[in-house]
Amino acid sequence: MVLPKVLIIGQTFNNTSGGGITQSNLFSGWDPAKLAVTCTAHLLRDSDFEICGSYYQLGQGEHKWAFPFNYLQRKFPSGVLKFDQSTSKDKRTRKSNFRSKMVDGIFFPFLKYSGLIHWISKIELSRDFCNWLDDFNPDIIYAQGQDRERILFILLVHSYLKKPLIFHVMDDWPSTISDKGLFKRYWYKKIDYEFRTLLNKATLLMGISDAMANEYKIRYNKNFITFHNPITIDFWRKTQKTNYRLGKYPTILYAGRIGLGIKSSLELIAQTIQSINEELDMSIKFTLQTAEKPLWSNKYLCVEHRDLVGYNDLPSAFSKADILILPYDFSLKSIKYIQYSMPTKAPEYMISGTPIIVFAPETTAIVKYAEKYEWAKIVVKNKSEDLSLAIKDLIQNQNLREKISRNAKKIAEEKHNSKNVANEFKNLICSLIPSA
Repeated sequence: MVLPKVLIIGQTFNNTSGGGITQSNLFSGWDPAKLAVTCTAHLLRDSDFEICGSYYQLGQGEHKWAFPFNYLQRKFPSGVLKFDQSTSKDKRTRKSNFRSKMVDGIFFPFLKYSGLIHWISKIELSRDFCNWLDDFNPDIIYAQGQDRERILFILLVHSYLKKPLIFHVMDDWPSTISDKGLFKRYWYKKIDYEFRTLLNKATLLMGISDAMANEYKIRYNKNFITFHNPITIDFWRKTQKTNYRLGKYPTILYAGRIGLGIKSSLELIAQTIQSINEELDMSIKFTLQTAEKPLWSNKYLCVEHRDLVGYNDLPSAFSKADILILPYDFSLKSIKYIQYSMPTKAPEYMISGTPIIVFAPETTAIVKYAEKYEWAKIVVKNKSEDLSLAIKDLIQNQNLREKISRNAKKIAEEKHNSKNVANEFKNLICSLIPSA
């Protein structure tokens, strides 16, 4: 199969973000010379220069800020990144603590609430960027985007190149991008119109879950094909769990980010485990493998914090735990954002062989998926009592732990095998290229 050249907008190849991991696995086996990425500087941290060797950083040549905000916003250089720049990319994007607090904590929240954020900046196609596009001359455009700026930029690039466009949605951000602040109704209608324009221009639309595809068919009257994170089975099998006996200090592990859609549920989990330990005279550990240790964790003796590990070490970290937990928050705002999402770590949890608890609202895609194939113990009520019963059931029932593990591994191998999914992905992309 002759693979086409693909221009990727809005997401780098990496093993640290959900979109980056999913993209890396979907494009597995692609010729690096036939891939090129363009995005803003803050997205280029931890980029993989082996999967793709051509990156164009959108900077001050393309990103324009209106006066006087152009004096407040940090400027980044535009242009092609070289391989040797991968070692210094963190220096390009690092901010001082004071500036970070002022800009991220005060300046940008004010701009977003007031609606000014949509007026005071724009991205345009610079001459250098157009020359880079012309030199690469892609056959296909593949794009991810989660804000108005990127949607408009994708439309600009598509208009310039006039090549088939694939748009891949990871979260239901259109539902939350204008849900608060001044002029929210105005901006919701305007961004909705622009988003629908993009959908109409796209040749192929992809979503992160079947639930998203079903919802978007109703909402936008468009067909979305589901592609979420595939996994390399052999990579995860090397340390797959086979022993389901519990040790003296059973471990329940959460690995990933702490933020919108997850934060409050994590503390409820800690509270519940603490209560179980007191009730059953046990020493269950709740391990948080996260970038930062949350302040509330100091209140609970059961919580231990570990730094994030490298991707190559994830299979071992997951299989060593006794239970893996996949939580979502239950607030209306969180549900609105994550309802149709499929966590990148879900298939990774499944293939690890460690039994899983899904703690999330019943309307979420992850709960529906777990219910359909019985690959997790599910808790759909935001109640410590319900969560406690589920944890105790798994802790006290080895047969249940083994059953959940078998189901999870089976579904991971059948539906998330990167060989099959990546081939399907490649075939779809190649089908968009007219026959010679």
